[in-house]
Amino acid sequence: MLIITRKPGEKIMLGDDVTVEVIEVSGSSVRIGIDAPRSVPVYREEIWAAVKQENAASADAAPAADDPKPADPPKT
Repeated sequence: MLIITRKPGEKIMLGDDVTVEVIEVSGSSVRIGIDAPRSVPVYREEIWAAVKQENAASADAAPAADDPKPADPPKT
């Protein structure tokens, strides 16, 4: 993990397209601003984890597309 010290108003660049700016430091809270293209998803970690968990649950509940349809019972 890279640890960087920044003051309010200072920025960090992630590649050419993403900028993270320290907006305010108040006690143990830090407000940051993130400027990124719409194609880059930006979530709080707890939201990202919840979305991944929900997607995994949906995938487990849905039948796989490769599963063959059950055969009809024979007619007598």
